[in-house]
Amino acid sequence: MAPVPTTETPREATTAPVPTTAGPPSAARRNALGALLAVAVALAAVNLRPAVTSLGPLLGRVRGDLHMSPTVAGLLAAVPSVCFAVFGFAAPALARRFGPTLVVAAGTGAIAAGVAARSFAGSTGVFLALTAVALAGVAVANVLIPVVIKRYFPDRVGPMIGLYSMALSAGTALAAAVTVPLTSAMGGGWRLGLGIWALPAAVALVVWLVTVVLRRDGRGPATGAAGAAAGGQRLPIVRSRTAWALALFFGCQATGAYSTMGWISQIYQDAGVSASRSGLLLAVIMVIGVPVSLVLPNLAVRRGDQRIFVVVLAACGIAGYLGLMLAPAGGAWLWALLVGLSNCAFPLVLTMIGLRARTSGGVAQLSAFVQGVGYLLSIPGPILVGTLYQSTGGWLLPLAFMAALLVPQLLIGLRAARNRHIEDEVTPATA
Repeated sequence: MAPVPTTETPREATTAPVPTTAGPPSAARRNALGALLAVAVALAAVNLRPAVTSLGPLLGRVRGDLHMSPTVAGLLAAVPSVCFAVFGFAAPALARRFGPTLVVAAGTGAIAAGVAARSFAGSTGVFLALTAVALAGVAVANVLIPVVIKRYFPDRVGPMIGLYSMALSAGTALAAAVTVPLTSAMGGGWRLGLGIWALPAAVALVVWLVTVVLRRDGRGPATGAAGAAAGGQRLPIVRSRTAWALALFFGCQATGAYSTMGWISQIYQDAGVSASRSGLLLAVIMVIGVPVSLVLPNLAVRRGDQRIFVVVLAACGIAGYLGLMLAPAGGAWLWALLVGLSNCAFPLVLTMIGLRARTSGGVAQLSAFVQGVGYLLSIPGPILVGTLYQSTGGWLLPLAFMAALLVPQLLIGLRAARNRHIEDEVTPATA
């Protein structure tokens, strides 16, 4: 684990007695703080998707209880993208003001509060609003965790992005797999089935608060190093072709991912698959990202560019969606595996964000731009899928749209995957 700088002041160093064994405890403390931060990153990542994937298998019950139309349900599937775009753009400014670790801790608290509160919602509007609260927390964590990794683990970007992506995939898959069985075990009500996912978010919040207190580097202007590292020199990101390519690539993969998470259970159920089995199939789609996310970032870091991975992942997605169009129930497990591999474009693009900027400040700005623009572009996708489903009464056109989307994702990804740095493409703006 890379050593993490302590926050001891010069005054403390000059007034306190210096024991002869000062060196080893200091190194041990740095290593312990690094390990604690790695655990905090993993726990936060586990909670970044259950607010979305726990809803998919229960969407039919929620729709029936709250009287949602398919179009409104499609809007619900688009809420993550809206929140990630809006609050993702605000994340760097929040990090400059309060420090990235404190902002991630606050985001984790918003996840816990929003997920718990929406289980008591009595109307569609309230349910959407409270879901947005949880997803606002997800948005800032999405943007700033890569910044934390770049700053505190500069020599371990690949392994740490791998840990982050693996934990994210594990949390996503776990929520998809066990939400229906847990709901049945607790009496069959969707409210408990969704609300239970506030508990792991609360655990993550405690760990992040402990991390912030022990590090003493996430409390705003008084600790300017954290804000400076998160903000850095402002770059005119919009002048970078690499930044735009990453944003468009991110937007394509986010459209496919959230359309899948929001609708795949319904696709399988309409093909005659049971609700519990459709939840397991969604879990397969997500769990495949666990081993792939552990390996893919390390492989991507070792290469000068990542174009081969862009091609392979897009090909898997096209094959998976075509299979769902032709024989959704007959090859259900194979299609889930292929679509899951395609969704691993997410850890790939996170890795590329970390590689395409030279500093943690550059990563903060690039991450906010790529995720903000990308999620903004992905907003119409899940809504369009729901509208096509409602107007045609079947999944042929929606799945054809999802497969066709992988063509521009492939072409744009080939540009984003080239070995470039945004600092080399733009002239820093005058402060």
